[in-house]
Amino acid sequence: MAAVANRRDDEALDPRAKHAIRGAFLGFFVDIFDIYLPIVVLAPALIYFVSPQIGGTASTIIGASIFAATLVGRPVGALIFGRFADTIGRKRTTIVAVSGFGAITLLLALMPGYQQIGIAAVIIFIVLRFLDGIFLGGEYTSASPLAMEYSPQAKRGYYGALVMTGFPLAYATISLITMFLLFLLPSEGLNSPYVQWGWRIPFLLGAVLAFGFVVYYSRSVSESEVFEQSGGSESPLKDLFSGDNLKNFLQVFVMMTGFWLTLNTVAAVLPGLLGDPVGLSSTSVTITLVIANVILAGGYVLAGVISQRIGRRPFLIGIGLVMSVAGTLLYYVLISAAPKNLFVVIFLTTVITLLVVSPWGLATTYINERFQTGVRASGFGLGYSLAVIIPSFYAFYQAGLETFMPAEYTVLVLLVLGALLIVGGAAWGPEIRDVDFSEDARETP
Repeated sequence: MAAVANRRDDEALDPRAKHAIRGAFLGFFVDIFDIYLPIVVLAPALIYFVSPQIGGTASTIIGASIFAATLVGRPVGALIFGRFADTIGRKRTTIVAVSGFGAITLLLALMPGYQQIGIAAVIIFIVLRFLDGIFLGGEYTSASPLAMEYSPQAKRGYYGALVMTGFPLAYATISLITMFLLFLLPSEGLNSPYVQWGWRIPFLLGAVLAFGFVVYYSRSVSESEVFEQSGGSESPLKDLFSGDNLKNFLQVFVMMTGFWLTLNTVAAVLPGLLGDPVGLSSTSVTITLVIANVILAGGYVLAGVISQRIGRRPFLIGIGLVMSVAGTLLYYVLISAAPKNLFVVIFLTTVITLLVVSPWGLATTYINERFQTGVRASGFGLGYSLAVIIPSFYAFYQAGLETFMPAEYTVLVLLVLGALLIVGGAAWGPEIRDVDFSEDARETP
């Protein structure tokens, strides 16, 4: 059976391929939209779920715990759903995963607060976000391999980058929605409209998006021809952690650890630095990040196209070196100079974001190309998700660095370290842009 994924010409995409790629993009968009709900949307209304007497430090810990619960759930979901995607199919697994996090997001939108059920409110919220993370981990673990297996080999870098643009576009969307709601609805005090019910609107929207995606995916997306040709695997996890697959997984893990560490320097640390020491207001910070992320979507596509021309390995090695030097230097200028001109800040932030985060445009394509069909979903999901664990403790690494350098510059050390991990991880692996998924499927035991 000829698979669409292996065509080397530039003819128009088969309709099945179009729907698969569009489905992976939409799934990733809804996924990221859901992930940032508690960070962006709930932050101004966190008081709804905690005691009014709670201190600022405790409130920060609770907010971090809500986000951490989602992160911890994602690799668990990759483990569970990756096995199903490699045994019963990518499409059915995607539908179950997205239905799951859509239902949980709906429950979160209807949650009572501390006034109604006391401390149980935040406990239930954290538990639901953990379960949410499990289903979120299942979405990209199954939908992305399906899309890559339908993508023409000669343009896999481009289409993989299109899927990844769901990340910056979803972040920009949810930031704009939250800024608009905060503009319309007062958010000062426990009984303010935003705190009592305004935050629920984006959660409800997230649930609607998830259920709408399920309808589209079930009607329009076909199961991967490559997967059907291979027949799947009886024990994908056992196969993944043995032989060459294990070596491939370790190489991906090293490289993706660098990806996550460098991402945290921009996505997690930079917004706070734009407030202090740079001195932007919260509204200006949001506008700056929205602009940077919209432009970043184009950076993803450019990265995918360049890697298709020169190869994944040389691109990642080169961009890692550029990131470690030019990206770190520009980051230092932004922090040390603290420009008062908003346009200068937006420019520097955008360039830093492009240099540091644009390699993520290759993540979906690269990891899927690194594993054979029988373990591709498991390898992609776990390679993508497990690598987030070490970088997630970035704040602790910064605290240790503070003992011998100014706090605001500790992020630069993490940026250099992450960039070098990307370089080392990419150099460890082979060039893979010409991997033939059809041949791979026929060779899968």
